[in-house]
Amino acid sequence: MPGTLSVMSMHLRYRLWIAEMNADINVLRIFEDYMHELADKKQVREVITGIEYFREQFMDLRKEIDELRHEMHLEKMQLAAAAKKSKETDQKISFKETYAALKKRYLDFRKTFNSTKKEFEEFEGNWLN
Repeated sequence: MPGTLSVMSMHLRYRLWIAEMNADINVLRIFEDYMHELADKKQVREVITGIEYFREQFMDLRKEIDELRHEMHLEKMQLAAAAKKSKETDQKISFKETYAALKKRYLDFRKTFNSTKKEFEEFEGNWLN
């Protein structure tokens, strides 16, 4: 049936999203280094205010990453256990409902992350060049 995901497809999708969020953590670390460089080079109010703003944004993003990765990891492990048992159960429905909810949260996170990343890159570009 088109549009349905197998247990393995959901499991792999979680793995992919977790890997992408791991890469996002590295991006946030690099942005933190940029903020240190900015703070060292530019002691003007606009930069200090911007750094405070982005530091808060990055902490919020990191918190969301940690929560999403944790929930996806737990769900991924349950999917693996269910696949091992290979039985059709009502649990399959709850997996799909949980998957849909986590997918929405992930896509919302992705949109926020990308927007914040673009905003920071513009801010950093204005002050470090």
